[in-house]
Amino acid sequence: MKTVDQILDYLFSTEAVRERCGQVFRAAQQNELEYFQYHPERLEAAADYVTSVIRESYPNLDIPYHSRWRHFEIGNHKRISTLRSRYEVNPQEWGRLLFDLVIVSVLLDAGAGPDWHYQEPSTGETYTRSEGLAIASFDMFRQGLFSATRHDIKRVDGLALQALNVGQLSEGFQVNPGNPLVGLEGRTALLNQLGATLINQPEVFGDRPRLGNLLDVLSQQATENKLSAQVILKTILKTLGSIWPGRLSLNAENLGDCWKHPAVHADDASDQLIPFHKLSQWLSYSLLEPLEQTGIEVQELDSLTGLPEYRNGGLFLDTGVLSLRNPEHGNQPHDPGSTLIVEWRALTVCLLDAIHPLIRDRLGIPIEEFPLAKVLQGGTWTAGRKLAKAKRDGQPPIKLNSDGTVF
Repeated sequence: MKTVDQILDYLFSTEAVRERCGQVFRAAQQNELEYFQYHPERLEAAADYVTSVIRESYPNLDIPYHSRWRHFEIGNHKRISTLRSRYEVNPQEWGRLLFDLVIVSVLLDAGAGPDWHYQEPSTGETYTRSEGLAIASFDMFRQGLFSATRHDIKRVDGLALQALNVGQLSEGFQVNPGNPLVGLEGRTALLNQLGATLINQPEVFGDRPRLGNLLDVLSQQATENKLSAQVILKTILKTLGSIWPGRLSLNAENLGDCWKHPAVHADDASDQLIPFHKLSQWLSYSLLEPLEQTGIEVQELDSLTGLPEYRNGGLFLDTGVLSLRNPEHGNQPHDPGSTLIVEWRALTVCLLDAIHPLIRDRLGIPIEEFPLAKVLQGGTWTAGRKLAKAKRDGQPPIKLNSDGTVF
């Protein structure tokens, strides 16, 4: 019988994500799911479509990782390069600054809703959704909203995060009655809890708790300047796992992005539990480039899973790989913990693994040069967004009740 610590270690792994999602996928293959039907004959056509999107978006097939950094490049503005030119520090300190920026930005990156936008003061350009959230968070970081150190505003301090209020974040996101942002209170609470988490771990984040010090923690775990992607994720889950609000727990340990589904079985306390760790994995993907810039080679990228969110999941619905047994369910709002949403997310993880080799074969790229992080960017996320734009003006195929911390 597994101990509680062994169960927790398992649930905080991508092995658990794949295995538990795999149980749901096998039920789909046997046509036993409550909400979705799987149509394997449509997977080849979906791979054809994604491949065409990749060739259109990246004709030279020079595809970057799927990460938050892509959103900072919107409008073809070199925001990060400009920041670097104005901030003369050594590579390690620059890496800490990048960690500060990207971690907060990723944690603020959940669905913004259809009616929100952000006008960038420096360019006058207007952005929505993930790109808008990225630029808004970049501006808030640049202006020192997340720093409690007046002489060093380009850092993220635990004290500043813990004291952040809804009004400050609302102003930063340009929220008003005509420009509502979904989940504003949830985003604020998440950053408040992040601040408390930094303060409570001085051995990780320092006596003057700084988020960017996580770079040093990861650097110390590298061997000969090489680090496994799985180590990155486990470190994130271990050090930041307590930030997630009001979710399932085991032995008083917050399980984060972990839910229940009746098709998932285990002979221990993890029965029916299915982890996704979507934002934590999105963050792991987003830390690859800062780590590489400080001289650390990240290995085993495909140990991370595809991201179970509505762009990737929407791709499989819009290409007919999946269908709802009752189409009306798509028009009804669903909570993240509902069986329908958990089912959809689990199938998305497995289908991203299934479509990866099909796309790679069509492009003729060796596996070592085409990790899942590039498939997502090229890729499934882009294709899912393109289809959503054509079919529903960008809306997901299933209505979601977002609290600002999942999707």
